[in-house]
Amino acid sequence: MNGDSLLSSPISVVAAFSLLAVLWGGSFVAIEIGLEYFPPLLFAGARYAIAGAIVLGYAVVVGTRWIPRTRTEWSSIAVTGVLVIAVYHAFLYVGELYVPGAIAAVIVSLSPVLTAAFAAVLLPNERVGPVEVGGFLIGILGVAMIASPSTEGLVSAELIGVGLVLVSAASFALGAVLLRPLRTEFPIVALQGWAMVIGAGLLGVGAALTGESLVDVTLTPTAIGTLAYLALLSGVVAFLIYFALLDAVGPTQLHLIGYAEPVTAAAASWLVLGHLVDGDALLGFLAVLVGFLVLERDAIRRLVHARLPARV
Repeated sequence: MNGDSLLSSPISVVAAFSLLAVLWGGSFVAIEIGLEYFPPLLFAGARYAIAGAIVLGYAVVVGTRWIPRTRTEWSSIAVTGVLVIAVYHAFLYVGELYVPGAIAAVIVSLSPVLTAAFAAVLLPNERVGPVEVGGFLIGILGVAMIASPSTEGLVSAELIGVGLVLVSAASFALGAVLLRPLRTEFPIVALQGWAMVIGAGLLGVGAALTGESLVDVTLTPTAIGTLAYLALLSGVVAFLIYFALLDAVGPTQLHLIGYAEPVTAAAASWLVLGHLVDGDALLGFLAVLVGFLVLERDAIRRLVHARLPARV
C-alpha cells in the first residue's frame, strides 16, 4: 500500500486522520453498548475473527505477499496477535464492564507514554533521565486522577475497571516496543491480518476457559450493529486508513491519534448515550498528554522542524 498516492495532500491527511479518530474513538462507545448483549471475550473474538479474515483476504487479493517466510516474521505476528490484539482487547472489554467507554479511551491514551517508558527500559539505545521519569510519572498521575479512589475503600468497581484498562494499555505499549527489533519486509497489512486471526483464536480460548458461551449472546439489531461497526468500520476500514497514514506521516505524528480518540469517544458517548465526561477525567487526560509531550519532546521537535519551511 502506497500511502503517498492515497494521501498526497495535507487536506487528505487531515481528513484521514480525523476519520480515523472518529472510527477508533467511537469504538470505545460501541464496545460499551455491545457488552449489554455479548460476553466480553466472545465479543472481542468475534470482532477480530471477522476483521482478520477480511484484512488477510484483502492482502491476498491485492497481491501482497501474505505467507510469512522467516522466524522473525512469525515472531512479529505472534507479538502482535498476543499482546496487541488478544491481551489488549481482553482487558479492555472486561474493563469496560466497569467503566464507561469514554473513560476507557482516556486511559488507553496513556499507551504512548507507556511505550516510551517500556522502550527506555527494554531497548539499549533509549536513554532514561530525570525528564523521562518525570514525563512517565505525570502520565501515571493522570490515570490516578481518573481513578480518584474514594475514602470508602480502594477496591471499587470503577477502580477495578481503571486497573483492567490500564493493563490493556500496558499490553499494547509492550507489544509496540517488542515489535521494534522485529521489523521486517513482511507487508504490514498481511501481518495485521494474521495477528487479528491469531488474536481472535486466543480470545475464543479465553472465552471458553472463563465459561463464556454463545447462549449468553443476545442477538438484536443493536447487537449486530455494534459488532458490524467494530469489525468492519473500526476493524477493517480504520486499519486500512491507519496503514495509509503510517506511510504518509510516519509513526511519531500518528501517535497523536491516541489523543484525538478520547475527544471523539467523549462526543460519541454524549451523543449516543447522553454521558458527559467529568472534570477529573478531563484533568487526567491533560496530564497524560503532558506526560507524552515530555517523553516525546525530541521526536516532536524534529517533526516540527521538518514541517517548517527552510530559511533562505
